[in-house]
Order: sequence, then C-alpha cells, then structure tokens
Amino acid sequence: MGSERDELHVESLKGDTYRRFMMHYNFPPFCVGEARFMRGPSRRDIGHGTLARRGMETVLPDAADFPYTMRVVSEVLESNGSSSMATVCGASLALMDAGVPIKAPVSGVAMGLIKEGDKVVVLTDILGDEDHLGDMDFKVVGTAEGISSLQMDIKIDGVDREIMSSALAQAKEGRLHILGKMEEALGIPRENVAEHAPKYVTIKINQDKIRDIIGPGGKVIREMTAEFDSKIDVDDDGTIKIFSKSTESAEALVAHIEGMTAMPEIGKIYNGLVKTIKDFGAFVEILPGTDGMVHISELAAERVNKVTDVLQEGERVNVKVVDVDGRGRIRLSRKAALAEEGSEA
Repeated sequence: MGSERDELHVESLKGDTYRRFMMHYNFPPFCVGEARFMRGPSRRDIGHGTLARRGMETVLPDAADFPYTMRVVSEVLESNGSSSMATVCGASLALMDAGVPIKAPVSGVAMGLIKEGDKVVVLTDILGDEDHLGDMDFKVVGTAEGISSLQMDIKIDGVDREIMSSALAQAKEGRLHILGKMEEALGIPRENVAEHAPKYVTIKINQDKIRDIIGPGGKVIREMTAEFDSKIDVDDDGTIKIFSKSTESAEALVAHIEGMTAMPEIGKIYNGLVKTIKDFGAFVEILPGTDGMVHISELAAERVNKVTDVLQEGERVNVKVVDVDGRGRIRLSRKAALAEEGSEA
C-alpha cells in the first residue's frame, strides 16, 4: 500500500487517468514445468490481471474513506486449473489481511463445458485437461450477493440460455463453497492496516498558510519530507495528507505543521526561542516561523539597562502575547509572563 503519488498513470486515447488499485498477475514458465526465458507480461498475464482487478474493484472502499493506493501481485507457483480465479481468492484474502476494509470477500470459479451433439455437461472448477479438451472456459467472479466480473472463452459457435443458466447456477454454488473455506481462514478485514503499510493522517489548515507549508520553490515541504521521512500532499482547500513510515513520525510531523500554521493567541504564554537581540529588545520565535518582539521595557519588572543582561541568543524563554497589530506584528512581554506565573504559584 502507498500514497496517492503511487497511483498508476494510465494514458489512453480517452485521456489520462489514475488508478488507485493495481492487480498484477505473473505466470512464470516453471509453474507448469517448463523451462524458458522470463520475459515481460504476456497478453494472457495482462488479461488475467485485468479480469481479477475488475472483479475486486466493486468491493474496494471509497478513496475518501481509505486514501491508500493498493497493489496486489499474484505470483503463480503451480498451475493445473484456473490460476486467474485463484488470484481473485488470494487477492481478497491478501487485502483483508492487510487491513483494507473491503465491502465483502470475493471468490471466483472457472466453469467448463463438454458438448457432444445433444449431450451437454457443465463442469465446475475445471482442471488444465478439462480446459484444453473442453468447449468452454467461463470464469465467474463475485461476492455472496452477486457477480462482479465475467469472462468466457468458447470453442463452439455459442451457448444457449439453458447452458448459460446452468453454468451460472453451478458457478454460484461453487463460489459460495469457496467463500466458506476462505472465511474459515479470514472472514472480515483486520481492524488495522498492516504493520509495514504507511501511516495515514489528514489535517486541515487555513488556506492562507499553504504558502508557509510549501515554502519558496518547495523548500519547506522538501525539508519536512526529508526530516520526518514522510510524504506530504497539500490540496488547494488546505487539506494536508500525510503518509509516514511510523505512527511516531506522523504524529511528530502533524505537531510540526500545526505549530507552523497556528495563529498566536493574545494573552497566551509561549515558550519561545530567542532568535535575535537588538539594543531596543529581542525577537523571540514563539511558533515555527512566527516571531514576536519583546521590548526592553517588557523584559522584567525592574529596569533593564542591556537586553543581554537578561537574555542571550539561542536561549528559551516564556513570553506572553500582549498584542497583534493590523500588520501581523506580535508584541511580547516576558514581564507579563513572569507576573502571571508568579500569581499562579
């Protein structure tokens, strides 16, 4: 599982689209006892992966509720039957085991057909020989409530309504049986996402603060990405999506962003960092990227001749926000903070 940045970019004649769920099917030669070169995916591999993906897409959670990008890889190790339907069952279990809240488990079964004149036999869960020698390979994918994907390959001119009805009825019975076996192993998705999945957090900030998060040329957001080992996506409405490798780094990044975007509250005491000292006072950073000025007359209750008699650059000090003018300049007071802390003591 990954973030929105990991979505598959699909270019087609209809335009560019992005796919948040990928289903990759690999059928190496050794799974059927053959020895040949391992090449890129064949048309068969792509087709089977697409069939499984379409069967699973109907049960995936909405992006608004579960914003992860998901990729399932099916590696076929041995095959003497429908590996594409095994892929569907395996993908369903894998997603639930990873904590993806799918709407329902999905299973699939391949139906076959032997037709000799008027004699017709519909086969359930066909083997390799039954596929090779038979007249039909009809793959049916779905949940307990209904069908989500179909694919039919036939070697005869066609099938009538009676054969189709019989095949679908037998397929339903087979799918429900397989679902029962799957539920014995894992019936519902796990409550939490997998340990190695990125941790997702979303917060909302004031739109005016977006530029502070991004910084000139993206400098600030790149620094945060590197420092907290996270991916950060910022939407125009002020929504920030965070994907981190651990809960701790996600929480630390949220606290950092909230500090950067917080508005100073008049009357609140902050523990700030002395950034610069001047003859007339000191500039103190009370929030990340937010400085205020403590005038020399606001350093202590008694007279202060030199700012450096009280403060040094790099020192942390408690200050109280006294006022914020129309231009956003913040006036701070160490004297007021000391007085309030003294009265509380």
